[in-house]
Parts: sequence; structure tokens; C-alpha cells
Amino acid sequence: MGLNRRQFLGGLGATCLLNGSSAGQIVQAAGLSDTLPETDVLIVGSGASGAAAAWHLASAGFSVTCLEQGEYVDYAESPAAKSDWELIRQRSWNPSPNARHSDSDYPVSEADSPIKALMYNGVGGSTIMWSCHSPRFHPSDFRVRSLDGVADDWPLDYQELEPYYDLNEEMVGIAGVSGDPAYPQRPPHHIPPVPIGKGAERVATAMDELGWHWWPSDIQINSEQHGHGRGVCNHCGPCELGCPFRAKGSSDVTYWPLALDAGARLITGARVFEIETDSMGQATGAVFYDRNGKIRRQKASLVIIGANGIGTPRLLLLSAAAQHPNGLANSSGMLGRNLMFHPVAGVTAVFDEPVDSYKGITAVSICSHEFYESDPQRDFVRGYMLQLVRSIGPVITALGGYGVAQKWGRGHHQRFLEVFNHTATMAIVAEDLPDPENRVTLDSSLTDSDGLAAPKITYRLQNNARRMLDHGIARSHDIFNKAGAAELHDVDLFANGGFHLMGTARMGDNPETSVTNRWGRTHDISNLYIIDGSLFTTAAAVNPTITIQALALRAADHIKEHRRDLAKV
Repeated sequence: MGLNRRQFLGGLGATCLLNGSSAGQIVQAAGLSDTLPETDVLIVGSGASGAAAAWHLASAGFSVTCLEQGEYVDYAESPAAKSDWELIRQRSWNPSPNARHSDSDYPVSEADSPIKALMYNGVGGSTIMWSCHSPRFHPSDFRVRSLDGVADDWPLDYQELEPYYDLNEEMVGIAGVSGDPAYPQRPPHHIPPVPIGKGAERVATAMDELGWHWWPSDIQINSEQHGHGRGVCNHCGPCELGCPFRAKGSSDVTYWPLALDAGARLITGARVFEIETDSMGQATGAVFYDRNGKIRRQKASLVIIGANGIGTPRLLLLSAAAQHPNGLANSSGMLGRNLMFHPVAGVTAVFDEPVDSYKGITAVSICSHEFYESDPQRDFVRGYMLQLVRSIGPVITALGGYGVAQKWGRGHHQRFLEVFNHTATMAIVAEDLPDPENRVTLDSSLTDSDGLAAPKITYRLQNNARRMLDHGIARSHDIFNKAGAAELHDVDLFANGGFHLMGTARMGDNPETSVTNRWGRTHDISNLYIIDGSLFTTAAAVNPTITIQALALRAADHIKEHRRDLAKV
């Protein structure tokens, strides 16, 4: 039986570190021959989707090779345990590749977008810098056209994806509280919830008084032991810097050890720049640069792309060939179009007394779906999630983070004491409707370190989303005023909020308006699949990670069912 939402597990837990699993199956690209032996399945990208698919297919007996342009993160060097972690996060661990400048990164041309793209290249992908929030989509999210007359319906529904949500949550472990009325009935959580914190308790009481929905956030993190070799969360806070205890359910510590044990091969330091095709237009494998700039080839019977909502269209556009002159899988012209973020605004409340706001998992505490579904009395269609996040550390507080201005010179120390550990921030996470003019293309001049064209994002914030954010700011004021906040500070739109990259290779039943079918198989190339957030027909108003993983597991099941002839799946 699930816990009541006010019965939370507290306390710290002992941890242990994970030793490398099946290390002989992890190889550096630079140490390989020019052309590699053919594999049944080639996966490009080792993040949330690639890791899940690699495990599922390797466990079914396929030979699986994954190419990853980054490396494994050495958690012994994680800045999360260092005193200057906030400064490191602005530099070498900045979530923006344009600020980070790692050897494994590529730049993103983003001057034509008010929202900047954030991602991480390495084993585990962007789950390394992810704050673990793991909500499911609502059933309505798959039927937007039918219910609200906008965007398009997905070619599948919640019930079809539900068993894969269940499987993924069993594999990775989701801490939370069962019985959220915003969702259909589901199996109990595998791990008890983490404490929501003093500030969230205060806000939750205010929301109860307003009669509005709230619930502890589902979090892909260990509040108690779960998974081989993983530790338990100690609530230190900077989860985005890689968890040194491996308590966070990033893909490198959940799916990859199991995939490697099942026989998958993981090649790191491999920057894929072309999916090769034959005279019939079918995929034959990938060509990539190793760290020394040497070209190598990996042949495969079936190719799966999981390189995120920007990296996937970029790679397919770079792979244009005689049979596919506008890029692979792009006969519809939809490749790269319909880029969706989750536009985020925020309201930060300053309270007169400490609320322990810097303690715990940064980006999640409680969330509200009170304004999630469409309401004809509002001036926008669809809705948004309210997500109470914890506070920032002392350095960013002193620099005026989350819109809370600081006084410099005389009075600075006093102002710092008034703000640090006295704040809570409500993030308004708006659903972004697909717009074909919001897109990813190849930049005409910007390149990566190997001379490959960088992706360019062109994006405008829709009026519908702007009205959502304004409504959410006003409702956040209602909540914080009820909770007794002394000050309120608004951020109309977080520029550095582009964590969720969706829609640029959308799935659908009609090949003229979509890139893949309902399984993620591209309409144009029968042995080429896409399994990341590019697939999304619509964006919903919640974080996409476990939906990405569920779709990847479902696609892997489809491939398993048609394993006798991979070219005809």
C-alpha cells in the first residue's frame, strides 16, 4: 500500500560506490580498427533512450553496439562534493554546451531563440545533469486534437504506453507517493518519497487552503537502496553535477551496467557524422570521428538514433544522400520542424524565517497539476504544471539568482542573510504546442571542432504559452501570499530553460506529416528508428524523460517481435 502523501521518509542513508561493470565491453573509439565488425543493432547516443533500448535488445540476444561522443563520468571527480561547486557549474559543468566547451560538445546556434538549448554529451546523456523529476504524461496529452482542437493526436494512447512506464519505473526506481488524483491508478512506487522540506510544507498548507491540487514530485532517485551498487540520497542538493553516491537514477548507473552485462558494446569518444545508406536508401551503419579526428565505420543491420531533439535532426540532415537529398527520413519535410521546449517562468518568494530551502534535491519538491488541463474560461488552451523547486546556493544567491536582486557595497551582507535559506521558487512549466516554424536546421557558418555544421535553432514563444506563463505567475502570487511570503520576485521567462528538446522528428500515422510511425520507425527507411524526444507529437506540461524511456522500451519490443527480418520491421 502506498504511503499517505504527508507520511514522508526522512533521514540520511549510507552509500556505496558502483564499480565498473563488464569493463571489457566499454571501448574508446580511438583504439579501434577503421571498419568494425557488423552488429545487429547500432544505437547512436547513450542517454535516457539509448541506454534503455540497449538493455532491452541485448537482453533479448541481439548484438548491440552503441556509439557515444562523450565519455563515462568519473564520479570520484564530481564537483558536487567540492566547496566551489557553484562556480564549477557556471564553467566546466554548465548545462549549456556553448558555455561548457567540452571536447565532446558541439555548439548550438541559438541567436534566433529566447530559450537556450541545454544538454550533456556523455554516457548517460543529459540525465547526468538532470534533476531527476520523473512524472508521467496524462492520458489527455496523447489526445490534444480530439479534446482541444489543436496540434495533433499521438498515434498511440496512454494505455498503450502504460506497461512501459511500469517496466521503466521497475528498472530505475521512482521515489514517490502513490494515489495522485491527477493520474489513473498505477502500481505502488518502488521507493518511498524523499522529504519535501520545510518550505514545501508551508506552501502545501497554503495550497490546501486554496483547495488546489498538489503532490510530492515523482523523483528518479534512491531514498533507500535500489539497484545494484547504487547508494542512497543524502540530500546534499547539487544533483545536476553528477551524483557521487549514484543515488540519482541517471542512465549510466541504471540501464548501462545491465546492458553491458547482457553483452552490449559501448564505444565512447565517437562523434557520428553520417548514417550511411545503400543504393536502395536503407541504412547500413554509421561513420564517426574518434577523438583524434580519424574516420571509422560501424556496419549494422538496424540503426537506432537517440541523440536528443536537436542532435537527432542535425545528424539526419548531415546524412543527406542521393536517395535522401533533403536529409534522411525527410520526405515529409518535417525533420527538424515543430521544435518544442517547455517554456518556464518563475516566482521566488522570500520568507521572514529560514525554510531550509537549499537542502535537498534542487529542482523538485512538490508539484501541482491544478491548471494542467484545458479550461474554456481561461484565455489559453491546454495548461501548465506548477513545480516548487528548492533554493540556490550561497554564491548564486549573492549574485541575485532567480531574480532576487542583491545590494552591493554597504548592506550586502545583511541582504544576503535576509535571502539565503529564506526562499522558495515556483516554476511555471508551460505546454509548448508544435509550430513548424520552430525548428532545427544546419547553420551556414558555425561548426564543431571536426568542421561539421552546427545545429541552428529558430524558435519564437507562442502567445498561447505566454498567456499560460502569465496565468501561472499570478497563481503563484496567490499561493505565496497565502503562505505568508514577505517578498515576491518574478522571472517572466527563463532563458536558460531549454532542458527539454522535443518534436523535431515527430511520430504519426501519416507519412506526409510525420517522420516516424507509431513505433519510432522512420516512414522512409524501414531499418532506421528514432527513440528520443524528437518523436513527441505534443509536449505535455511535464518533464519528458520517463516518457522517452517508455517509448524506447516499446520500440525495442517491436524490434524484438520482428527480429527474423530486421529490414522489414
